[in-house]
Amino acid sequence: MRRWWQRREQVLFVATLLLLLIGSVAAAMEATSVAEAVWSAATLLGLGYSTASLVVAARRREASVDLIAWLALAGALWVGEALAGAVIAVMLASGVLLEARAAARARRELSALVARAPRTARRDTASGPVEVPVAEVVIGDRLVVGSGEIVPVDGRLLGPAVLDESALTGEPLPVERRTGEDVRSGVVNAGGPVRLTATATAEASTYAGVVRLVEQAQAASAPFVRIADRFAVAFVPVTLLLAGAAWAVTGDPVRAVAVLVVATPCPLLLAVPIAIMSGISRAARIGVIVKGGGALERLAAGRVMLFDKTGTLTAGRPVLTDVVTPANEPLPADEVLRLAASLDQSSAHVLAGAIVTAADVRGLRLAPPDGVQERHGYGVQGLVDGHLVRLGKAAWIVPGPMPAWMRHARRRAALDGSLTVFAAIDDVPSGVLLLEDPVRPQAPRMVRALRRAGIDRVVLVTGDRADTAEAVGRVVGVDAVHADCDPGDKLALVRAEQRLAPTVMVGDGINDAPALAAAGVGVALAARGATASAEAADVVLTVDRIDALADAILIARRCRVIAVVAVLAGMGLSAAAMLVAAAGHLPPAAGALLQEGIDVAAIAIALTALLPGRSHTVAMNAADIATARRLYAEHREVGPLVEQVRTVADALNLPPYDLGPVRALLDDLEVRLLAHERAEEAELLPIMARALGGAESTSGLSRTHAEIDHQIGRLRRTVDDLVEQADAEDVTDVRRLLYGLSAILRLHNAQEEEGAFSLLPDPQAP
Repeated sequence: MRRWWQRREQVLFVATLLLLLIGSVAAAMEATSVAEAVWSAATLLGLGYSTASLVVAARRREASVDLIAWLALAGALWVGEALAGAVIAVMLASGVLLEARAAARARRELSALVARAPRTARRDTASGPVEVPVAEVVIGDRLVVGSGEIVPVDGRLLGPAVLDESALTGEPLPVERRTGEDVRSGVVNAGGPVRLTATATAEASTYAGVVRLVEQAQAASAPFVRIADRFAVAFVPVTLLLAGAAWAVTGDPVRAVAVLVVATPCPLLLAVPIAIMSGISRAARIGVIVKGGGALERLAAGRVMLFDKTGTLTAGRPVLTDVVTPANEPLPADEVLRLAASLDQSSAHVLAGAIVTAADVRGLRLAPPDGVQERHGYGVQGLVDGHLVRLGKAAWIVPGPMPAWMRHARRRAALDGSLTVFAAIDDVPSGVLLLEDPVRPQAPRMVRALRRAGIDRVVLVTGDRADTAEAVGRVVGVDAVHADCDPGDKLALVRAEQRLAPTVMVGDGINDAPALAAAGVGVALAARGATASAEAADVVLTVDRIDALADAILIARRCRVIAVVAVLAGMGLSAAAMLVAAAGHLPPAAGALLQEGIDVAAIAIALTALLPGRSHTVAMNAADIATARRLYAEHREVGPLVEQVRTVADALNLPPYDLGPVRALLDDLEVRLLAHERAEEAELLPIMARALGGAESTSGLSRTHAEIDHQIGRLRRTVDDLVEQADAEDVTDVRRLLYGLSAILRLHNAQEEEGAFSLLPDPQAP
């Protein structure tokens, strides 16, 4: 019985269609009474279903166009137009079937993830891998994931990996991840066996969050408020007045029934759900889960976009920018980083992954640590290659007065908005690791795309300091910045903006949940695990690219426009047919057939929602993508060299001035950096020109390529002139050139990441 009820739409459609056909056969054989009885049975089935629908709508206190269908079916029975009633019943049944199929299709796009949920994990022990239930995995466990296996929990890689992330991101090609990078549960290991350190339990991991989001989306998709019901508020009384007038003027109830038949709102019942559910399905394909048609409509109506900063406009995970060491430090910066990263392999701290990844990018050989001890709130220590390595807060590394070079590093971090990790080797302060949360490269492009999509105002709302927030706001291009906000402040700002225009709030933290719930549409970024923000949101991004939001808004607006066009076209044709029926020129049976044709036209319009629409995503061919990804890999490899320019300049602060590091840096710049910049000029800029439509879009990058070449040449000539010991004035010139070159290189790299590499679906894929 339960299975029958779950398939009631199919049963209703098959039953009414069979009864219509059987009645038609009986009529052809001149068995008129049998035909009338069979058609009446079909009409009664439709009448029963529409009655149930009206009862449900009444309980929800919603207007419903099902009233017209009910009156048309009842009227057909009353005046003896059984054939017209049977045709209306088939139309009604086909409408509910198509709506159910559209909803099921959207659910399949989401539910395909649920069936793949991992059930077990393999814990790496001294005696070998041991299979355990995934619920027993705890933070810090070392796990083994074999080839073709699903990553069971969120973790941090202990070695390089090739992953198939298509289940979460939609990206069809495998992605290469480096040692120390975070990996999400639910992705598939597409390479050899890999090891990782668990950074979350199964319940708190990405895949469990996606399952919860799917369940919410499925629950919310059924009772959404339809555009059709809003049209019904005006359409139902007009139809009833016209039918009543036709009956009153002529005294013929058949005319009233004919008006009701052609007014049967199948264009509303069919076209709107098809368009809306198609939008939900298309959004799911790009990694955007929309929790129901109501959320899709509100997303399309948004005019003000509010963003949290950390994890939304910024990457939300730190990146190592430099390693500062004292001038007399016997260990070079790379060795300090190698020892620190070796120790951090065993740590689940959020900064540990960035340090390990940075060491891997620089090609440093990591050693397994021994005797690792982590002091919560202070840091971690252990033995690496016979050295006692300690990482953490300054007070733990230097109990007494802080050396001048460390104070300088801390002041530099404060000015740059960076995080600091202090390192001691064998109880001697040896380095300060600087990390920052960079602005997402695609964020400025996304803001511009949002404005083109119809967003009038973009606001940054963050709990961070005003200077840091203002800097991010300037880079991204927002209209207003509100800093130092607690959850209550964010909530008040959302409500204030909501009074002026429909709002969309985007965030990824627990403190964003109240604002997400209060906004017209709350959008949560849950690509690295579900949080309270995802539970409170109407829309959830399961991909770690916020530019997918711009495409989701374009999809929502296009689907809403298509739904309205389909409704207006269908109801316009129905209105014309109603006038013809009221004049007595369209009997009920013919009107029912004409209404079927109107349905087909409305459905054809609605189906255009399945076709690709306007997108801010730039189309690139496979060869160009492969070339750009290769150049991006080189771009990341020379990143540490760019940061070294500033470090070398900082070291020239006290006599005796040693220009040896400057000459070594120059050799690297000329051999590695300039070769990379020339390759980008020759290969990357033409790709950008083809993708963005013209060489003018690459002129800025081309100009900075020339300036970098020029500044490195000036630095080489200056240093070559200083054959003997340099004095303070000579060193001032060298430092000035180094700092200028550093600024140009940093700006140029940011421009490349925003203007070129952000065009790629995933720059790190092979």
